[in-house]
Amino acid sequence: MPIVQRILSAFSAPKPEPLPEPDAKLALGALMVRVAKSDDSYRVEEIQRIDRTLARANGIGPIEAAKMRATCERLEALAPDTKSFAALIRETVSHEGRLDTLRALWQVLQADGLERPEELSVINATCAALGLSEDDNAAARAAASVPKD
Repeated sequence: MPIVQRILSAFSAPKPEPLPEPDAKLALGALMVRVAKSDDSYRVEEIQRIDRTLARANGIGPIEAAKMRATCERLEALAPDTKSFAALIRETVSHEGRLDTLRALWQVLQADGLERPEELSVINATCAALGLSEDDNAAARAAASVPKD
């Protein structure tokens, strides 16, 4: 196809659906995606962990969870910083819910069996932005080491 036709067909291509306004559930998903991608290696184990967590947390099936993750991936790509997502969670979720969020992030980090400094950096920044302590972070890390599913 000549370049002019490709350019013209790009203008007539269907536009992607607009992203929903982030809420605490989408923010959690976007943070999990951010942790998984922070080491420039988005592994299948991490994707599977994110999908299982989204399904369990939202009472949805695997297909809906994968669609939700895809939305979270788009949100994560457009979000300026981790603090924005964490603030959304901090302002709308109980302390226990924020601890659950931190545990979910640790589970994603541990999903591929590798612990990289970039991932730790995202988790530590998120912990602080969630208003949680270092003790909370250590407890969430330990709890994440025990598989729940």
